[in-house]
Amino acid sequence: MKWETMLLEEDCLRLIDQRKIPQKIEYFKARDYRQVIFAIKEMVVRGAPAIGATAAHGVYLAALEFKKLGGNDFRKEMERALQELAASRPTAVNLTWGIRRMEKAIKENEDLEIEKLLEKLLQESRTIAREDVEINEELGRVGQEIIPNEAGVLTHCNTGALATVGFGTALGVIRAAHAAGKNIKVFVDETRPRLQGARLNAFELLEEGIPATLIVDSTAAVLMQKGEVNVIVVGADRIAGNGDTANKIGTFMLSQLARVFKIPFYIAAPISTIDFDLEGGEDIEIEERDPREITHWQDQPIAPEGVKVFNPAFDVTPAEDITGIITEKGIIRAPFKENLASIAPGGDKD
Repeated sequence: MKWETMLLEEDCLRLIDQRKIPQKIEYFKARDYRQVIFAIKEMVVRGAPAIGATAAHGVYLAALEFKKLGGNDFRKEMERALQELAASRPTAVNLTWGIRRMEKAIKENEDLEIEKLLEKLLQESRTIAREDVEINEELGRVGQEIIPNEAGVLTHCNTGALATVGFGTALGVIRAAHAAGKNIKVFVDETRPRLQGARLNAFELLEEGIPATLIVDSTAAVLMQKGEVNVIVVGADRIAGNGDTANKIGTFMLSQLARVFKIPFYIAAPISTIDFDLEGGEDIEIEERDPREITHWQDQPIAPEGVKVFNPAFDVTPAEDITGIITEKGIIRAPFKENLASIAPGGDKD
């Protein structure tokens, strides 16, 4: 790749502006935590792992901004900044996971001089980013085993290097299968309304030289009916403790089609995407976005003015529709509640 999803610098965070792809490669510079919040809310950056790493660096930028404040004032401003960062998008659990890691680093080093604390926070932010790439590479290695040679693979939304710090989750599995010499063909659905599949997944697959065919979302059933799809691999924004999974809107529909046509349906996500405190999918907060994402395209109206709009960004696929959850620790299968618990912090699985 000739680009990087993000560059973590000492005075700013450079993010590839995903709103501009595929027309051009352009970087958005976030020089304070408020600009990081803007980047997350406005989908300059998106994808659960990428959001987590971005928010973590936002914590560092907040500390850099407030470094001249003394003790209680510094802590008060940092607490406010962390709350604002955590509220930027509600569904992706990696957002709060990244913030909590940075908060822990602050507490563990609060007795240090401010410059030393800043060094620790910058180091932790970069560690989170580095670990994301390493985890996704391992996830890809584990997951590619479920993709047969000559398989037709259907994927939804963007789950590649753009959705992470590097390599990708579901698209990382596909990349690993391609690298292993499997003669796969990938079906990329457009992923309405923001077209992350058409704009981003197709962009990444073409750059990697992986055979890919773009389809409109409603074509998936026809491909399954014709026997063109052998396996479905998608990502996740939050996985509940029982295996219920929130992902980009349209995922649940694909899982139902997969059940009808008896096609394996896999989730690919790092363990950091699992919310072990959440019992089931009914407790996952689903973000609803601006109606204009549906009624307009590039500021041009494509629907009659005044029409009512329902625009959830995500839906929840029940665990019973999931064949397995691909993680860096292995593929988790039913019974999900017990097997996910075994890889939780303090669980009994290596």
